[in-house]
Formats: sequence, structure tokens, C-alpha cells
Amino acid sequence: MASAIADFYKDKNVFVTGATGFLGKVLVEKLLRSCPEVEGIYLLIRPRGDQTAQERLNKIVECKLFDKVRHEQPTFHRKLHAIPGDMCEPALGISQSDEDMLVSKIHIVFHSAATVRFDDPLKPSMQLNVVGTRYVIALCHKLKHLQAFVHVSTAYANCDRSYIEEVIYPPPVQPQKLIDALEWMDDTMVTKLTPDLIGKRPNTYTFTKACAEYLLTQEAADLPLSIVRPSIIGASWREPLVGWCDNFNGPSGLFVAIGKGLLRTMRGEYNAYADIIPVDLPANLMIAVAWDTAVSRPENIPVYNSTSGGVNPFRWGEIEGMLVTYFKKYPLDKPFRRPNCAFVSNSFMYQYWQIVSHKGPAYLYDIWLRMIGQKPRVVKMYNKLERALQSLDYFTSHHWEWSHDNADALMAKMGEEDKKIFKFDCRGLHWPTYMENYVLGTKKYVLKEDMDQLPIAKANLNKLRNIRWGFNTILIVVFWRVLIARTKIARNIWHLVVSLCFKFLQYLRISSTQGP
Repeated sequence: MASAIADFYKDKNVFVTGATGFLGKVLVEKLLRSCPEVEGIYLLIRPRGDQTAQERLNKIVECKLFDKVRHEQPTFHRKLHAIPGDMCEPALGISQSDEDMLVSKIHIVFHSAATVRFDDPLKPSMQLNVVGTRYVIALCHKLKHLQAFVHVSTAYANCDRSYIEEVIYPPPVQPQKLIDALEWMDDTMVTKLTPDLIGKRPNTYTFTKACAEYLLTQEAADLPLSIVRPSIIGASWREPLVGWCDNFNGPSGLFVAIGKGLLRTMRGEYNAYADIIPVDLPANLMIAVAWDTAVSRPENIPVYNSTSGGVNPFRWGEIEGMLVTYFKKYPLDKPFRRPNCAFVSNSFMYQYWQIVSHKGPAYLYDIWLRMIGQKPRVVKMYNKLERALQSLDYFTSHHWEWSHDNADALMAKMGEEDKKIFKFDCRGLHWPTYMENYVLGTKKYVLKEDMDQLPIAKANLNKLRNIRWGFNTILIVVFWRVLIARTKIARNIWHLVVSLCFKFLQYLRISSTQGP
């Protein structure tokens, strides 16, 4: 059966921001593989250090993510074009010649570039997420053949609400007024005002993404525009590689910390939904949304929530057990301790377990490193981990519901073949299998560990288990002996236990000598 979406992309030129990011890479690979007659994909890439934009692009296409399309289309790289630029620069930092070329060629724009650091100060976060979006809008207004502009937001842009519909909500501050104010405010003043500005939102990321959405209603309402809001983006579900992920952002970093035995406790509600969405689903949704935007030409700006909680709920408490199980089945190389983690909602108990499971062992390990002449590093590492956990507390401790009517309506418009090729519905996702593949993905693709060394990793894990049992046994014996030396009751109990053990062993010996 023919694919209407693939046919739409035939002879089209696509412009992508954020193409070096996790979602951007998957989007580009999917376009190349499932829309093989796309004419060209132009990627805004910021030169970094000594690396040019083209060199960064060359490095991206060498990764395993593109192995499948490399096999099917050996010359696919000829369709990819690096456009040197910077989201924070006026006109995106694009040269005049490149801009003229884009203006005459581009049909579809995917804007997924953003800072995803939750702890960014307000000024740089506004510059990239809001002002950068304004620069993309200005470029889109110049494009002669624009048919679709897809902006990637986040499902948490309006996390100050418990129920989030597929509509654009006004932010507490007009984006333009805030941009003007930030130009004359110094950093100290901005830092003091930030909590009041962001209100009930937990960080500058969610606040600025909400501002960017509202800016689109003010400056891009006349464009063929749609907004896609993914929730917590995780490893791929089905394609192009099962369990693929390539960085420590989002849940991947937490999962690796648990697998290494570094992370033992987290603030969170056991029954709260962990709204993880596999990266291939929002990538497929973006491609389908662009098609529908160009074909249907909606009057208003449609918004598509790409979430899992409302259709296939998965709780943080379930993740906790699965991660421990699968990291013991597929242990990471050189773990700090055996994997074990628990979500704690009580503040007092969380602080207690932080001391017992994190800070205490960290200080002891650093003392040991000093004794053997090495530089202490574990306390510093745990301080960094704790800062990361604090930025995530809000999302693991709260629960949201999102509507998905627009996403369902889009799926109803698609043909059967397109529903298979560009699947963005997670109703058929089996979470235990997905989490097992996610664990394997962090081992193979993030840490790049050799699966042939799995028996050695399992042996190391068993060694850590024996060390823990031995240490706990010694601790119990020492504690009990100290207690025996101080109380008569403890001595009597000790002698009773030893006597019963001796009699039991004597009984076993007599039974074995008598035979059947």
C-alpha cells in the first residue's frame, strides 16, 4: 500500500533546528529512511570549538543510529546539508548566501532546538527558547514555499495545571515585556525576580517553553503552524534500533546511576505516573503533523500532546523494581555497588536514606582513596547527583493528565500503511519489555560496553554481593558482641541461639549416620 505521508515528502526540502539533539537525530533518520524521496534536509548546526558544522554532521551520521538507512540508501548523506548558525544569534547566525538558498528551497520546518537544562538562569533560557524561536519565525515568514512549520514544545510547559489540554495557555508574563526587561536587568536582579516570574512552575525551562508557545500565537498565527508537546523522552521503542539512546539527559542518566549502584534513593511518589514517551513516537508524530498541517491547513494552531500516562500508564514505583531486576540481569561494567533504588515521599526518610545510602558511603570511599594515595572524588560526584535529583523532584512527585484528542483525530486521518510506518500511539507498548531494552540500550549505546563481557560483569556483581553480605555479617556480630558485653539478657539470648544451633547440627549428624 502507498504511503500518503511519504508521497507528500517527495521532492520536498526540510529545515531542522536541534538536529544534533536526541529527538532531532531520530527525526532526521526517520525522514531519510521512511521518506526516501525527500529531496534534501538542511540542518542548523552550531560550530563547536575546532569543529565546523559540516564536521559535526559527519560525526553524527557515523553513529549506529544511521546503520539501517546506510544499508538501504548508501548515498543518503548527499541529502544532508549542514547550515552553520547559532540559535542565539540574530537571523540564527546564518550567512546571507545560506539564507537566500533556504528562502528559495525550504518547504517544511521542524524547530526542536532548545536548552533542556532545568537549572539554567532565566536570561540564557529566554534567549534560546523564546528569542531563538522568534528568529525561526522571522525566517519562516521569508520562505517562499513554506507548507508546514512544526514547533516542538514540552508537555510540561503548563505543569502548573493538573489537567493539560491541547490548547495554548497564556503565560503569567507577556513574552515581549519580559524580553525588554531582561535587556536592562543585571544578573543579580534577574536571579531575585525569577521565582516570582516563573510562579508555580518548577524551573526556567518549563516557563520559557510556555512563553515560546504564546509568542507563536502573537507572531506566527499567519503561518502553517502546529505544536508538538512530548513528555519525558526516553529510549526508542521499535526503530531504528530497539532501546537506542545516546546521552545522559532525561531518564537515561538516572537509569545509569541506578545501574552503577550510585543512586539508591529518590524523592518521588510511588504511584505517580512516569510519563515516559519513546523517542521514535514524537519523531513520527512530528512528521505526520507536518503532513496534516500542509494538507488540511487548519485555521487555528493545533497542539498535539505526545504523552503516555493517559493511554498506557506507567508508575515510578514500577520503574524502580524493573530497573533493579534488569540491571542485575545485564549488569554494567565496574559498578560502585549492586543496583538498588527506592522512591521515598517522606522528606525525613529521604534525608535519612541520603545520609545512609549516599553521603555516608561517599565520605568513607573518599577516605579510602586518600589512604591509598588517590584523589577523592566520590563526595563531589554525589553532590552533583544530588543537584540533578533536586531538579527532578517536582516531576517524580506530581501527577498530570493530558488530553490527546488532536493526536487521536490525526491518527484517524492516516491510512493503514501510514499508521504502521509513522506510529505515534503508545497503546501497544509493553512496559516491562521496553524497560529491559532500555537497560540494554544504556549499556550498549550510552556507555558503549561490550556485551561479550557480560559474564565478567555478572561475576563482579556477585563479588559485590558477597562483600556486602560479609560486611553486614561482621557488623551484626560486632554489634551483638558489644551488646552481649553490656547486658545479661543479651548474653542469655546469645547462649540460647548458640545452644540451639549446636543441637540442630548434632541432630543432623545423628540422622546422617543412622541412614534410611
